[in-house]
Amino acid sequence: MVTESTSHVIRLEETDEEFSRAVIKAFGKNLYYCFQCGTCTASCPVARFDENYSPRRIIRSAVLGLSRLVLESDLIWLCAICNSCTERCPRGVRPSEVIRTIRNMATKKGQVHEFYVNQANAIANYGRIWKNEEIVNELRDDMGLPQVAPVSLVEIAKVMDATKVKELLAARDGATEK
Repeated sequence: MVTESTSHVIRLEETDEEFSRAVIKAFGKNLYYCFQCGTCTASCPVARFDENYSPRRIIRSAVLGLSRLVLESDLIWLCAICNSCTERCPRGVRPSEVIRTIRNMATKKGQVHEFYVNQANAIANYGRIWKNEEIVNELRDDMGLPQVAPVSLVEIAKVMDATKVKELLAARDGATEK
């Protein structure tokens, strides 16, 4: 994964016009309205805990066509999609939606964060993000909560097929082998 560079020099050969066009096509000219005021970053709960996380930097990098920096970075996967930035953006840029779109673009290229891959595999294998249902039910019994209902792995497989999750994971596996 690419990490945030301390250098602020943008080299023309590092830009990807197709990526920039695709992001702009998805959001129209609204992206050009961003004047880097920082309201999105100041509003972001994730930015409070990670000084490298900046929705405005992600937006600007996408507009400039810095696809490698954006798509291969762990930063796009940190967004909680809480919409704090979108609600407060004075220019209507919708940063959380832009980041979600960029995540989808990364996913289609097989660049899915390991956390999401692990969750998807757990759901495919167990129907949940945890393996041992009995331990969870024992804890729930101790707290006076109802049992967790069993899950149909056949139904989970149907959903994963319909949503193409397996294809996306296979694309990621193919991308990591290269």
